[in-house]
Formats: sequence, structure tokens, C-alpha cells
Amino acid sequence: MDIELALKLVKDREIFAVIDKILEGKRLDFEDGLKLFQTKDVLTVGTIADYITRQKNGEFAYFVINRQINPTNVCVLDCKFCAFADMDKNSPKAYEMSTDQILENAKHAVENGAVEVHIVGGLHPDWSFKRYLNIVWAIKESFPDLHIKAFTAVEIDFLSKISGLSYEDVILKLKEAGLGSLPGGGAEIFSPDIRRVIAPKKIGYQKYLQIHKIAHKLGLHSTVTMLYGHVERYEDRLDHMIKIREAQDETGGFTCFIPLAYQPENNDLPVYEYTSGLDDLKTIAVSRLMLDNIPHIKAYWVMIGEKVAQVALNFGADDMDGTVMEEKIAHFAGAKSPTVQTKEKLIRLMKEAGKIPVERDTLYKPLRIYE
Repeated sequence: MDIELALKLVKDREIFAVIDKILEGKRLDFEDGLKLFQTKDVLTVGTIADYITRQKNGEFAYFVINRQINPTNVCVLDCKFCAFADMDKNSPKAYEMSTDQILENAKHAVENGAVEVHIVGGLHPDWSFKRYLNIVWAIKESFPDLHIKAFTAVEIDFLSKISGLSYEDVILKLKEAGLGSLPGGGAEIFSPDIRRVIAPKKIGYQKYLQIHKIAHKLGLHSTVTMLYGHVERYEDRLDHMIKIREAQDETGGFTCFIPLAYQPENNDLPVYEYTSGLDDLKTIAVSRLMLDNIPHIKAYWVMIGEKVAQVALNFGADDMDGTVMEEKIAHFAGAKSPTVQTKEKLIRLMKEAGKIPVERDTLYKPLRIYE
């Protein structure tokens, strides 16, 4: 839609001043973001977000051929929102993968065209730092061209504790073993009050951001996430985004922001509804408008479903993640999406949304453009 025509169709005059700031290239503040979240004129917010996305990335929409590997779900933490982890290693639900099993998964990924493995899992009480280090080393030794995106900031903190090494030394050793980048999981919501409810044992936002900044300083990029749709408020989401924006101003190391919709099943939070499609789209659009220094916004089809993710490509998102091949964490919590996506399906979804699909690597280098 032409931007001038879109402005004539604005229903909520309260957001006019915010739109003016956006079009003038000015940075939005907390109050601006709150107006965007509170308005019922979702189509206008989405149209403006799409306009900004097109300025940053043209008509392109990105995906990667990747595979998730979750080495274990045994975890010392007890996050109320998590249905994946199990504190009891003898539980029937608990599992641990051997190095051979992990390599078999990596081999399957490579045979199916993957350029990335995404490794996250529980904080196992009996695994040593060397065990985690060997996972990275073994994959890189066997598949040297495979990008290893592994270990959230929460896991890096855990590895620091069990090894006695600093964050910097832990990341350096992982990098020497073959680590290519850090995933953004574990951010949840930065608000300390909310974290005390949903993840009381997890590191706070200061350590989370500190670890990512160190990784950036050491030459590694990372993604960054936000878990929404549980007990947080719009204000908490905006506080989260602004803290990310400030960190990005310092390092420029975040490649992508990933809003993660809360999945309500099989956990201990008294929240039983899935996020609505409107909330998903509004969150993505506001993210694009607030995070002016983050290159990409992801519509993670695993969490919001492929249909909403497809629409989100016209609401500020320019990435749909990838093939994933075997997703466990969201599906343990009741995600209704498939556990795997085909390359052909992703391309079709993007083309139907009016976008030009771009097959990329982890750091957004285009590998193939599907005109």
C-alpha cells in the first residue's frame, strides 16, 4: 500500500505524532511504544512497520536451512513456563544424547542441505564443561562447513560456574572449538519482577546482556529474544526492547530480534490461553518500529504458526527462521505448528506474502535468491 494513502486511512489519531516521528527518522521512546501497543488500529501499525522493513531489507524475506539439536532436557533450573526441562535425571521424560547421537543429527542436517545447527538444552548437573566443549569440537571436526549456533547466555553462565572460568574464557574456548555464534534464548522478559515469577533461578537481564556483549567483543554475533504473552504487561515488553536497543547501540552484534509467543501447556504458570494472532502481529510490528538498530525481525513460525508468520511478513518481519527439522522445546509446551518445515513450503509462503525469498546463512549472507 502507498504510505500516503495508508496515512489517510489511519483510524486512531492518537498515533499520528508517533507516525510522524517514524517517518522523520526519529527514535521512538517508551511512551511512543506504549501508544502503538495500546491502539486498536493494528493495520496502520503494521503498514508503518512494513514500510520500515522495506526501507531496511527491500522486498526480501529470509530463511535458513537449519536443524535444532537439544542434547539433554535434564536441567538444574525450575522455570515455571518451561515444559521441556526435567530436574530429575531419572524421570521417564528425561533424556541425554551421546556425542554419537548428536553427530548423527548433525549428519542428517548436512545431508538435507543445512548450513546451521542450533544447539540449546538443559543445564545438566553432571555434565562437565569439557562435555559441552566436546559437543562443539566433535561437530566442527566432522562437519567443518557447518555453522554452530550454540548455548544461550544462561548456558554460558552455567558453564562459567562449573568450570571456574570467566565468561570471556568460556566463550573463547568454545570459539576455539568451533562455535560460530550465540542463540538468543533465555532473555524471557527482562523485568526482575516478572522473572521472579516465571524463572526465579535464571540469570537476570544484566548478566544476559553482559554475556552477549562479551561475545560481540570477541567477534561473535548473536540473536536476541523476548518471551511474551504470559504474565507481563506492554510496559514490560517495551522496557525489554529498549534495553536491547541500548545494548545494540554499544556493540552492534545482534543480527535479529525474535519475539517468542508463550506456549501455555504442560507448565506451572497459571496462564492457559495461547497468544492471539493480533497480539502476535502487533508485537512484531512494534518490535520493528522500536528496534531501529536491529537489522532483522523474525516471525518464528514454530511459535506463532506458519499462517500468522506469513502475514507477519507484511507487519514488520523479514525472516521466518528455517527448516528446524526437529523442534522440541515449544512442542513440549503445546505448540500447534509442525516440528519441521520444508524449504519449498517456506518459499511458497514468502512468495504468497508478496516477498522475494532469500536462502541465507546464519549471519544473513544470501546464498540463493528465489526471484
